[in-house]
Amino acid sequence: MKINSYEIAYSEDELKDMIEHKMRQIHLIDRNFEGYKKLSDGDKKALEHLVAAAKMMNDVSLEQDHKLNRVMKRALENEAEGNTQAAYALRLFNSLNGVEGVNGVDEKPVEIFKGISGSMGRNFYPDDLTVHEFHEIISKMLDEGKKDEVQKILSARTMVRRKGDELHAIDYTEYFAPVFSEIANELEVAAHYTTDEKFKDFLGWQAQTLLQNNEDMDMLADKHWAVLQDNDLEFTIGRENYDDQLTQTIYNNPELMAKIQAAGIEINNKDMLGVRVGIVNHEGTKLIMRFKEHMNELAELMPYKDKYTQNVGKDSELKQTMVDVDLVALTGDYAQCRGAITTAQNLPNNDKLAVKTGGGRRNVYHRQVRQSVDMEKYKQILERMVVPELHQYFDVEADHLFVIGHENAHSLGPKAEYQNALGQYKNMIEEHKADVASIAFMPEYVKNGTISEEQLRKIYTTWVVYRLFMKAKPVFVMPHRMADLMQFNYLLENRAIWFDENDKLHINFDIFGKVMTKFLEETIAVQLSKSPKKAKEFVDRLTTWGKYSAKIAALHEELGLKPYIEIKSYF
Repeated sequence: MKINSYEIAYSEDELKDMIEHKMRQIHLIDRNFEGYKKLSDGDKKALEHLVAAAKMMNDVSLEQDHKLNRVMKRALENEAEGNTQAAYALRLFNSLNGVEGVNGVDEKPVEIFKGISGSMGRNFYPDDLTVHEFHEIISKMLDEGKKDEVQKILSARTMVRRKGDELHAIDYTEYFAPVFSEIANELEVAAHYTTDEKFKDFLGWQAQTLLQNNEDMDMLADKHWAVLQDNDLEFTIGRENYDDQLTQTIYNNPELMAKIQAAGIEINNKDMLGVRVGIVNHEGTKLIMRFKEHMNELAELMPYKDKYTQNVGKDSELKQTMVDVDLVALTGDYAQCRGAITTAQNLPNNDKLAVKTGGGRRNVYHRQVRQSVDMEKYKQILERMVVPELHQYFDVEADHLFVIGHENAHSLGPKAEYQNALGQYKNMIEEHKADVASIAFMPEYVKNGTISEEQLRKIYTTWVVYRLFMKAKPVFVMPHRMADLMQFNYLLENRAIWFDENDKLHINFDIFGKVMTKFLEETIAVQLSKSPKKAKEFVDRLTTWGKYSAKIAALHEELGLKPYIEIKSYF
């Protein structure tokens, strides 16, 4: 079957198998949810407008991701009612939130249509722009004194298009002006209805960021968002830059890098936009806040802490809010379920002006995502590849504790200047650092009474089995999964874990924490080096796909892989 002259790449039977047997669902909350019923009438009205804004932002993300996303989605929607193949293809499209994307299992991206592929620069850049041409154009523009335009091209908040034999950057607020105006209007109406004054104030600032080409407005909105703690509603316009793989290639060109540094230009990958809407779960937030109490203490334990400044200091005010959220909507970047889905976030990222000027950060945890684990499958994995005495320590709530530690750890360690200097490895090393710091510091939470010794064993065991028992060999564009493989191999190298003659996992609890502390030291040393070469060597050494990883992946496949995710929204 053809859609807009492009043939669907999978048969109806193939698509049916993907949807019915290889796709798991995450159900967001509906209007019968107890937390929704407890909202004030004003907040209920506000929520409707926040969801409307989220849906509009999805079109923005589709445009950023691929130039054909929106037109192909509309065509699938038109055909889906009377054609089963198109209906299945539309569900796959909505899972990826695009015409193509990785699924976390296959090495090559899943491409829904023959002849439609993704590009390194997504649709932030012209899809026919090669790395070589990109570098040549930037170099030529610098030679001609066009520093300001180059800075805009390398900004996180622009779409880049051809202009003659040069490139021209268009700020998001200009490129997406019509839809941004509509979204801003929805936020202003929501601000009118909401009963929380701080949340109302934040929404006002957030609306202005969509109307003004002014990074200071983003800074002010971020700062107002980062202090929200006791309100009932959650709204986030997420801005993360993992998708753009083109901008960071400049780090691999020493001659061009020298020119850029001489011009004082900052290199930032493009921000993919998305929206999260939810209701704050105050009971779940209480547990998260217990971890917050000790962050200043952990900052003092960071390796090489005297060699850099971090966001958290011994005597400084901890500018960090944390909430557990029941999800109403995930759109845009949040809905790109390409091999995984976000369980939590710590924002704004270090490259954002709010953080650079002393603003705080905010952690948001996604309850419905973490509650969607297939426990029956993991019972079989435990039976097949884990010694019986460890089964008692597998507990998905322990994974939530690990995630809390991970998100907190993003506020520890070297700041953006060190992270960014690692070029295309910056995101991978930073996510890896957060993983390792979370595990390395868990014994400290036993000492201060936040968790018990038994919970510590549950965290170690669940982390290894749930996260490091990988479903497939990861590819470079999956920084979290690459980090998982590094950690699995390091634990094996240092005998913190091992497999017996029956290929069953053992854990040496006595040395586990010490091994991870050593690993954290090595990781921070890589960030402090500011060397992409050292980062590459570090990653390459630890990402060998060994026999145990292969055996675990084969078991996952035998038990049934579900690499696709369908978000079920009810608002």
